[in-house]
Amino acid sequence: MWLLVLAYLGGVLTIVSPCILPVLPFVFARTGQPFLRSGLPLLAGMALTFALVASLAAVGGGWVVQVNQYGRWLALLFVALFALTLLLPRLAERLTRPLVAAGGRLSEAAGADTRPRPGASLLIGVATGLLWAPCAGPILGLLLTGAALQGANIGTTLLLLAYAAGAATSLAGALLLGGKVFAAMKRSIGAGEWLRRGLGALMLAGVVAISLGWDTGILARLSTASTGGIEQALVGRLAGKSAISSGAMMAQDSQLGSSMMAAGGAMKMTAATLPIEGKLPPLDGAVQWLNSPPLSAEALKGKVVLVDFWTYSCINCLRTLPYVKAWAEKYRDQGLVVIGVHTPEFAFERDVGNVTKAMKDLGINYPVAIDNDYKVWRAFSNQYWPAHYFADAQGRIRYHHFGEGNYAESERVIQQLLREAGAAQVAGGLIDAKAQGVQLAADMSEIRSPETYLGYQRLEHFVPAASLARDRVTAYSPPTNPALNEWGLEGQWKVGAEQATLAAPAGKIVYRFHARDLHLVLGPGADGKPVRFKVTLDGQIPGAAHGTDVAPDGTGVVTEQRLYQLVRQPGDVAERTFSIEFLDPQVSAYAFTFG
Repeated sequence: MWLLVLAYLGGVLTIVSPCILPVLPFVFARTGQPFLRSGLPLLAGMALTFALVASLAAVGGGWVVQVNQYGRWLALLFVALFALTLLLPRLAERLTRPLVAAGGRLSEAAGADTRPRPGASLLIGVATGLLWAPCAGPILGLLLTGAALQGANIGTTLLLLAYAAGAATSLAGALLLGGKVFAAMKRSIGAGEWLRRGLGALMLAGVVAISLGWDTGILARLSTASTGGIEQALVGRLAGKSAISSGAMMAQDSQLGSSMMAAGGAMKMTAATLPIEGKLPPLDGAVQWLNSPPLSAEALKGKVVLVDFWTYSCINCLRTLPYVKAWAEKYRDQGLVVIGVHTPEFAFERDVGNVTKAMKDLGINYPVAIDNDYKVWRAFSNQYWPAHYFADAQGRIRYHHFGEGNYAESERVIQQLLREAGAAQVAGGLIDAKAQGVQLAADMSEIRSPETYLGYQRLEHFVPAASLARDRVTAYSPPTNPALNEWGLEGQWKVGAEQATLAAPAGKIVYRFHARDLHLVLGPGADGKPVRFKVTLDGQIPGAAHGTDVAPDGTGVVTEQRLYQLVRQPGDVAERTFSIEFLDPQVSAYAFTFG
């Protein structure tokens, strides 16, 4: 509602735009004439033409974005160009010359006849819309930015209509007050131009932010490692609330997984009393679909649907996949549709090629929606990786579960919903998922180390903290005797918002941890060249404690952007000092997770 009000007010204020001055003398020539036969047709013509031009830009921008992931960059170029027209009036004049010329010709043709004829007034309105639309000010630019990056929809249309209504209101005031308004407008043009330029600069800043991936929602990506205690206390109270309306807790993976499993009792409910939590939200916000043509909530009615929010470097998501895949296989012929919604956490997870390869490696053959713009995520009001939503055949959410665990309860919900849908024979029993490697369930009783990010945006427990330098190559020295969960760097590193990148060979990361498994999200440089590394535990080769991506002698290679399992301790779990030395430069390290 507030956006509509702001759009309306923005339309009212755009009367100070210089672009409208050429047509105003013809508008004022109609002051004093009957409003229904002169003023009203003029306003209608202006609003309709204005809305048409703006809507075409919105639809065109939305179409570009939907082509593929590169379309997003084309849309950003379009938005940047629009912002430059606000900053540079001469550029705006050149780009909009055809529209202005057409509007001028219509104005002259219609303005020659000052009699109160609806047709002439309508032409004046069309001319006004043509003149006004291309330079209607920063508010329209922001509306078109949203339309281009999020796609044309009912909300965008309403905002454009509200803007057009505001412009029509200011024009109606001009009709009533005549030449006095015209003179006042001339005096206000200077201030209006500075406002336009300032907001044009803000739009360019927005383009930069979006291109860097900040638009996925900083809040949704902030670490909750520091709020684990609060989360633990709130889980029991909030668990019974519908995920469709919940927005109280932020997204997290391993911290959330342990919290949710610790509060598993609060999450339980019997299949016989499954509530209705809301309608299955729309799925049309995905930028691309893999393993399937685009699916919609309407088309899925008659099917039981499991929606799994995941991302391929999330350890908790990986550990739930054996169950999700087994359910998809077991109940496919009985009416279950499993949909993976891949919503990225890190920038490299936006690359559809990376996701496609990960799906092949993981054996995922059910439909996956690429949710790079977080539209499906927001439609569900989701806050978690992983998150499972179960919908019945009538398109209603009946159950949800966040994090790992509760697999038996979730499968019984599937069976219940299939029976409600009229499936002739629903397979009984529960699956026994045979998970291996990184997908093996965590030993929660031994995890005393939290998920730890190496980028400064969510960095914690880095020592010495005073040595951290943002976004520039710096020489680091690791702590000699780190305490539990402390970590540090050695060598020439550049610490960015999401990751730490090694600038020269022979760099090292040291971490004091307590868990059975240690994982690290890693990626090679931009050239894709493999990066060799060597892992030690307490200064020794890992031997039997090596992870699936490390040989017993501690050697390994970073070949792609993904999660690497570097340590799996057999037998009793002890507190250890982990070290990984990279023999080649340009490797990027994103986050430690534990199991």
